[in-house]
Amino acid sequence: MAKSIYLATSESHCGKSLVCLGIIENILRKTQRVGIFRPIINPNGHEKDKNLDLLLTHFDLNLDYQECFAFKKKEARELLSAGQHSKLLDTIIRKYKALESKCDFVLVEGTDFTSEGSSFDFNVNVDIAKNLGCPVLVLGRGDLKRSAEQITTPVLLSYESFLEKECQVLGIIVNRTQSDLAHELLLELQSKVKDRQMIVSIIPDNIVLESPTLAELVTHLGAAVLYGHQLLEKQAYRYSVAAMQLQNYLPRITENCVVVAPGDRGDIILSALQAHQSQNYPAIAGIILTTGFEMDESIKRLLDGSPNIVPILSVRENTYETVASLGTVNSFITPESHTKIAISISLFEKYVDVAALSEKISSVKTRGITPRMFQYNLVQKAKEAKKHIVLSEGNDERILKAAEILLEQEVVNLTLLGNEEEIKGMISRLSLSLLSQKIEASEVAIINPATSDYFNMFTDRYIEIRKNKGANKDNAKDALTDVSYFGTMMVLEGLADGMVSGAAHTTQHTIRPALQLIKTKPEVSLVSSVFFMCLEDRVLVYGDCAINPNPNADQLAEIAITSANTARSFDIEPKVAMLSYSSGESGTGEDVDKVREATKQVKQKDPSLKIEGPIQYDAAVDKEVGVKKIPGSEVAGYASVLIFPDLNTGNNTYKAVQRETGAVAIGPILQGLRKPVNDLSRGCTVTDILNTVVITAIQAQQIA
Repeated sequence: MAKSIYLATSESHCGKSLVCLGIIENILRKTQRVGIFRPIINPNGHEKDKNLDLLLTHFDLNLDYQECFAFKKKEARELLSAGQHSKLLDTIIRKYKALESKCDFVLVEGTDFTSEGSSFDFNVNVDIAKNLGCPVLVLGRGDLKRSAEQITTPVLLSYESFLEKECQVLGIIVNRTQSDLAHELLLELQSKVKDRQMIVSIIPDNIVLESPTLAELVTHLGAAVLYGHQLLEKQAYRYSVAAMQLQNYLPRITENCVVVAPGDRGDIILSALQAHQSQNYPAIAGIILTTGFEMDESIKRLLDGSPNIVPILSVRENTYETVASLGTVNSFITPESHTKIAISISLFEKYVDVAALSEKISSVKTRGITPRMFQYNLVQKAKEAKKHIVLSEGNDERILKAAEILLEQEVVNLTLLGNEEEIKGMISRLSLSLLSQKIEASEVAIINPATSDYFNMFTDRYIEIRKNKGANKDNAKDALTDVSYFGTMMVLEGLADGMVSGAAHTTQHTIRPALQLIKTKPEVSLVSSVFFMCLEDRVLVYGDCAINPNPNADQLAEIAITSANTARSFDIEPKVAMLSYSSGESGTGEDVDKVREATKQVKQKDPSLKIEGPIQYDAAVDKEVGVKKIPGSEVAGYASVLIFPDLNTGNNTYKAVQRETGAVAIGPILQGLRKPVNDLSRGCTVTDILNTVVITAIQAQQIA
């Protein structure tokens, strides 16, 4: 079941409050642990975000206001202008996940559309919903005297944009709809949406919800309140300009209208108030006096002696400017708007199929995970049970910079291998705080293998393990002065939970000690590797792109099963594609036969695993191509684990995808060892090191 809904508007003033109230009211009938989250708010000055304040207060949600949003709109714009899109998403994900951990359900409310930034809101909503992994409810606006086509166009554009990003759209709601267009709108939307089972709802407009209070008019106009301070919560259903003679004007007064007239029209003031008190005319909501004219003293004296006068406001602008400004007033539902709240919930439950929506929410299944969420989840998982990782190349500045970040974020404890004085000198030169009192609390050690207290113990242990290979005191000591061997021995002897090496050494230099000392798991015959390929909108697992040059069918089958298990352990549902130059039964030849045989073996060993092979890369990852080449396949077009037939193909493909798409490649991640050791490339970045250490720590948790 989905733990969230992302409510996304297709334009401004769609009436989100009504839908938010309706959703939360119904979710609270099932669980009390409900949260509201707004990635980006757009408050007015120092005021709280109106909708957050409404929902937190009305439903008495046990949440702090600050934890329910990530950014103010100005802050978000500044980050994007500075090219810090990643920072924006990372912060939103972090705050959302923190709130999600406290709740059974979170309603995520998208950004507000504004006239100066509708493209900003449109794009950022799609991006955030995709990265949070929330199913989407699209909300449109049905008023403004537009045709059905004009109303549905922005709604369908929003709907299609979410589908293009592979977001799950639960339904479309068009709110504030003119009654005479409701049926036509419903038919128009139902004919255009691709999913015939999707919820499509039309909520009619409601004069109470659409009408601002006199208090809101005061704020919007900057008006002075002359009379009726205690009645400012009265609602203005419409505005009536009194510019004609009294006998012609009085018949135009309607229920809860606001009379607008110049300040020197004492006759209008008195006649409007008299009509308000008469049983023969509708009650008015208030009076707005324009042009800044002050009322005559005789009029004031008359009003001062009259009880319960409706609000009378005064503005300096002329009548035309005032009426134009009134046309831009938008009414908000506040925690004190008890009638509006009740009407909103009632309308939602009357016009939205709540049972169907609940069923949709319950049936949502995770389709995958975005790179940002994947990396966030990795760090959080590593923090759950902090592990001790040894970094064999402590004299590499990239290693030291990564170590500082890891320790400051309290992800792991670390040991750095190398000459202590040299490493301390580099730390000082780079102005790092690795050895500060603050960092020391997170446990970092520097060990020089040649002078370590462990050296003699490791020497004896090495000889014991390698005696059948001719190990003796001399070659054991030579080996253990090497940082990769020393670090591997620390892992073997339980002095560290895992090792990361390779920033300054070859892959073989890292792997050989692990194969000789740690060795493979009992059920595994060979060590292989995967890369986590973090594409723009998903994470794929590539194997084997680093270790085995030309695996046979048996080895290829083992690589596939091991890679699927690795994917599963990192919360990626394995759908395995056994790659070749042909798809299905069409190809022949030694290479494709090897892949076909490997696929057959995997199916025999693990019948529950979703696997397809042989299959071409495009058919594995592109839905349209997959359907054409292998119709009916559960994997074609949806593969998450891609197994390459040989190292040449795999290594070149991962590098090509990385360079051409800008994908983040995390790896190679070694699999099959009894304890985790992972290899870095000599061209690795600080981010590469961070990712590899985090994954090594998670592997150590799983072994423990």
